[in-house]
Amino acid sequence: MARGARDVFYVDGLRTAFGRAGPRGIFWRTRADDMAVKVTRELLRRNADVPPERIGDVIFAATAQVGDQGLTLGRNVALLAGIPTTVPGFALDRMCAGALTAVTAGAGEIAMGAADAIVAGGVEHMGHHPMGDEVDFNPRFVAERIVDTSAVRMGATAENLHDRFPELTKEDADVFSVRSHRRLAAAWQNGAMSKTVVPMSVFTDDGWRLADRDEFLRPDTTLAGLADLPTPFRAGGRVTAGNSAGLTDGATVCLLASGSAVDEFGLEPRMRLVAFAFAGVEPALMGLGPVPATQRVLEQAGLTIDDIGLFELNEPFAVQVLTWCEGVGVSPGDERLNPYGGAIACGHPLAATGVRLIAQLAHGLSARPEVRYGLTALCVGMGMGAAVLWENAQYAP
Repeated sequence: MARGARDVFYVDGLRTAFGRAGPRGIFWRTRADDMAVKVTRELLRRNADVPPERIGDVIFAATAQVGDQGLTLGRNVALLAGIPTTVPGFALDRMCAGALTAVTAGAGEIAMGAADAIVAGGVEHMGHHPMGDEVDFNPRFVAERIVDTSAVRMGATAENLHDRFPELTKEDADVFSVRSHRRLAAAWQNGAMSKTVVPMSVFTDDGWRLADRDEFLRPDTTLAGLADLPTPFRAGGRVTAGNSAGLTDGATVCLLASGSAVDEFGLEPRMRLVAFAFAGVEPALMGLGPVPATQRVLEQAGLTIDDIGLFELNEPFAVQVLTWCEGVGVSPGDERLNPYGGAIACGHPLAATGVRLIAQLAHGLSARPEVRYGLTALCVGMGMGAAVLWENAQYAP
């Protein structure tokens, strides 16, 4: 019996502060799953009108699915967060698009009528699990030229983008990086970040502390300060620590609901999911992934880039943002792009980032009722891209 897909709404989302990965980071003595549990509990508290037993699934992404962020993470987080045992959960991995894929997977359950409410998010403790540290790459990848060796070193793929697009200079990348820090600093100062960031008490070498601010944020970053930083991925290269996202620990989570659940529970949805798309590109040029993904999602919706009033694009490397801008026809200085800064300033805890982008987009659209559509997009390791198109639930032309 044929049936139509149901609308999917984004209701709420939040994250921890993002901490520096490694022994000097604020989350060094904190478990990854405990970070995920913290944001999940807060999500449930903020949305107490949703009966926990009515949640259809709990979906959590992690890139390194081992140790304190392994073993069916969604189910573990659900149980630890006090969600009834009748609610299932699962884990998934699409590297940097992990949390975003958790959202689209959960949206599919809602659209098909399999669930009325979904909890979806991601966590990455890069201090406990450095990228690629516990991976046994198949030697055929290189021996049979399936991928270039640079494809498994993200900084090297960023240098490859500079090679492919020589007009995108290091100076261009540094200018964008300074802008990212300044915009995020302003977002912290004006209270925008307090809408989505949940403070968390953590134990450190100096005793108990409150993790309540992104550790990589440097509001005083200047072009002069970035000019002479070393280029660790290539001698004489253009990618530096200053125009890249830092290695970080953090967790994110959000609540999705069907239209009937919105009505039944008296929820105030922020956005409606319009369409989503994933795309593949050459692994050694993985930063190009959001370009075809963006093009595909716009084609699905019958829209153009000019119809989109707000963009939240991940910033693993400034040059990756610049290639997306060139590929889709958006100026790097466009006011619609990352108005609250991005990963260059706050960090990129891999599988967690997608929901950070979505939460920031929702906040931005709430402040701009005249904007109808917004887009979240990011590149994905091993040569992929992802894009999700949203409609502002408060749209008032």
